[in-house]
Amino acid sequence: MEGQRRRAMAARWLWPLLLGIAGLGGVLQVHGQVDNLGFINLDCGLPESAAGYVDSVTKLRFTSDAGFIDAGTNYNMSSEYITPTMGRSWHNVRSFGGGAGTRSCYTLRSLVAGLKYLIRAKFWYGNYDGLDRAPVFDLHIGVNYWTTVNISNANTPVIYEVIAVVPGESVQVCLVNTGSGTPFISALDLRPLKNGLYPMANATQGLVLHTRANFGRDDGVILRYPDDPHDRFWIPQSKRAEWLEVSTAKKVQNIDDDSFDAPSAVMQTAITPVNSSSPVVFSWDAEPSASNPDPGYVCILHFSELQPLPVSAVRQFYVTLNGQLWLGKGFTPQYLYTNAVFNSIPNHGYHQYNVSLNATGNSTLPPILNALEIFSVLPTTGITTATQDVSAIAAIRGKYQVKKNWMGDPCVPKNFAWKGLGCSYAVSSPPTVTGLNLSSSGLSGNLSSSFAGLKGLQYLDLSRNNLTGSIPDTLSQLSSLTLLDLTDNQLSGSIPPGLVKRTQDGSLTLRYGNNPNLCSSGDYCQPPKKKRSSMVAVYVVVPVVAVLVILLLSVLLICMRRRRQGRTSDNIKRLDEANIKGHNSLRFDNRRFTYSELVAITNGFERVIGKGGFGKVYHGSLEDSTQVAVKLRSESSDQGEQEFLAEAQTLAKIHHKNLVSLIGYCKDMKYMALVYEYMSEGALDEHLRGKDNTMKTLTWRQRLRIALESAQGLEYLHKGCNPPLVHRDVKTSNILLNANLEAKIADFGLLKAFNSNNDTHVSTARVVGTLGYLDPEYHATFQLTNKSDVFSFGVVLLEIVTGQRHILNDPEPTSIVQWVRQRLARGNIEDVVDARMRGDHDVNSVWKIADTALKCTAQKPGERPTMTDVVAVLHECLELEAAHDNVNAGFYTPGSGGIMNDYGRYDTGMSTDLSQSSTAYEQEHLGSVSILSTGPAVR
Repeated sequence: MEGQRRRAMAARWLWPLLLGIAGLGGVLQVHGQVDNLGFINLDCGLPESAAGYVDSVTKLRFTSDAGFIDAGTNYNMSSEYITPTMGRSWHNVRSFGGGAGTRSCYTLRSLVAGLKYLIRAKFWYGNYDGLDRAPVFDLHIGVNYWTTVNISNANTPVIYEVIAVVPGESVQVCLVNTGSGTPFISALDLRPLKNGLYPMANATQGLVLHTRANFGRDDGVILRYPDDPHDRFWIPQSKRAEWLEVSTAKKVQNIDDDSFDAPSAVMQTAITPVNSSSPVVFSWDAEPSASNPDPGYVCILHFSELQPLPVSAVRQFYVTLNGQLWLGKGFTPQYLYTNAVFNSIPNHGYHQYNVSLNATGNSTLPPILNALEIFSVLPTTGITTATQDVSAIAAIRGKYQVKKNWMGDPCVPKNFAWKGLGCSYAVSSPPTVTGLNLSSSGLSGNLSSSFAGLKGLQYLDLSRNNLTGSIPDTLSQLSSLTLLDLTDNQLSGSIPPGLVKRTQDGSLTLRYGNNPNLCSSGDYCQPPKKKRSSMVAVYVVVPVVAVLVILLLSVLLICMRRRRQGRTSDNIKRLDEANIKGHNSLRFDNRRFTYSELVAITNGFERVIGKGGFGKVYHGSLEDSTQVAVKLRSESSDQGEQEFLAEAQTLAKIHHKNLVSLIGYCKDMKYMALVYEYMSEGALDEHLRGKDNTMKTLTWRQRLRIALESAQGLEYLHKGCNPPLVHRDVKTSNILLNANLEAKIADFGLLKAFNSNNDTHVSTARVVGTLGYLDPEYHATFQLTNKSDVFSFGVVLLEIVTGQRHILNDPEPTSIVQWVRQRLARGNIEDVVDARMRGDHDVNSVWKIADTALKCTAQKPGERPTMTDVVAVLHECLELEAAHDNVNAGFYTPGSGGIMNDYGRYDTGMSTDLSQSSTAYEQEHLGSVSILSTGPAVR
């Protein structure tokens, strides 16, 4: 609250100052856009019947917000607060009554999933309700808390801005009544951003604007579109008593792949200290809250040299944070090129952040600063309701025009779950809708097929409505449904046979009384006894026939097995076993070993080098001294002949440098074994966990290469095989390393083939794999896709980053996916990185891998990347790591191609200050200025 009070005071100081400049003839134009470029500009509270309009100064086209929300009441601002220069979008508001705990949400649609967006929410109370009591309430973006809106007084406009990755094709902005006044909103903006901008904003964290300053201007001009194509507000900052202003009329260029795209008009002005021996100093206070007691901050300093310097002149300075060097060497801005110094790892742990730019000993010129941005980090790790359930319940809401409180995510946060919905909240999977009570809700029309989309539904109460038409048979497909109440409606026709069968076997309670036209035709309401008898006959006859068939097949199988065993010799010439589903029988061209030969090459199975569900793996040596691994099936193994044939046939037929090579096989009476190349460095999990104390910790570059090679092996199975293959047991213990630490995928006993390249999934009779690596969708549906391997590989990537096991005791058993998500929510990648690497890694590549891993472990297969996508990211990260040793510290320059040097592209924790409050204002006419969001006053 203290931070909010300071911002309000600073806002009150700066607002009249800027208006005073306007009165003195200052040039306070606000540049506007010509084309919307995908922008959304909502005038909140503008009547739905009112036509949209183009602001005469900004050229921004505003529309009513009525099509984006179905709650709230329109009000006009009190006339005493309206001035001739005030932008039209401020004249009215939308207000949301309903009491504490009420959530009202805007839905911004037609977005691009996975793209970054800048979202601005604008508020000007203006005593619209005549209460003269400004409210305090919360803002959420999607299911994640964004900020607390604190309106200091009736004549203080405030703007809040966030940069976030939107996971779907829409995003919701919600106002939450916290019991401190009625929420309202004046306007809402959305701007698409290039995904390369602000790399610190990703799938797990957004950036909330604290300050954005344009130094060296005292004319009051807030630069935005078209000077800034992304329509960011750059607030002028100048302090003539302490700073000299420097400017140029020449264009300042951005480097290739610039991560911030600072506009030339902003970079054309700068400040230096009046006293050339003095530093440039900024500070700001941390602003903890109940939802974020230790906020992290990201700071971006923008530099450009604006004057051609004589040969003898040098401008070089250090950047320090709270007295510690941020950069390990002096920084020299480039002439007429944007340079940036920034941190991608948010800073934590300080009550106040003090940043200083100090000239180095050999510098002849003082420091320079052109612009500054400060953000606090917003965790965006909240898990939303299952996508299929969201789509189904949204369709139900739309069909029946359900109002209630049905806004935002249906189940999350728990205290805002939609009225009438029951939800399940599993630790490792998205919430799902398990109950729906729409009794006495005024529903009319037929029964929507969308109810069948709620696959986890356990009870459905549609009683006491005015529903008409027949009951869809699709409801019988809801396997979890135990109660269906349709009483007191106007339904007609007969009850579908699927529902009748469910009621007969006792799995469903069906209530359908007081539907006068229901069961007027057909036999399914009261099945005659003779039909029940005939069904009993069927239930008896079918099992008897089935038993006879099974007995017959068993006899045939025993005969065939005895015949086959009679033809087995010490040297097996070929394996003509029964086909494995998805594979044809094939000849094995690999070497055939007898059991006695295996005894010889393993020296009596002397040295065990591994153990799995199939049995033990032994070290062996062939006649030519070639080292091999012999995988011998144990008699007690749960895996039998089927798994043996699967692995043998697969390895005989597929070849890739990142898959282990089959050298030979043995099927000698009861003995079955595979002989494959020896991987001397063992399994990846041993290196990550330090099983052998003599093992050196893998470097980050070695880990990246191992990840890439493993990914290439899986990509080959998915894309290079016909039909495509799914491994089904991807884990770090099945990634083996040779003497050069080259990685190869092993253990193909659970491999499954698609019937054709066009198949989207394979249904399996049972779920197999390893707990902690299992795809939750596969586990729930028994439908296997190649995205099941992608999920498992995402877990492998998290193990590579963290060095932790796939299931941790923290202190209760926790999946590594959940463990990483929780820690990355704090915004610090170093909270999860394996400490044994001692910081020897490029932070940007680590972020990319962690982000990719979390995408791989998305709950829905369709939201996961392909292995081809993963391979591409790993290639890119290896390139970043290679550049890590060759480029400049914590900043980039035109010559660096946008990639940083030994400190990593994003240096360790820095933030900067602006001591100037930027409590947000925006007035979009001549003589009005918009001041942006939060922060201490420049001192």
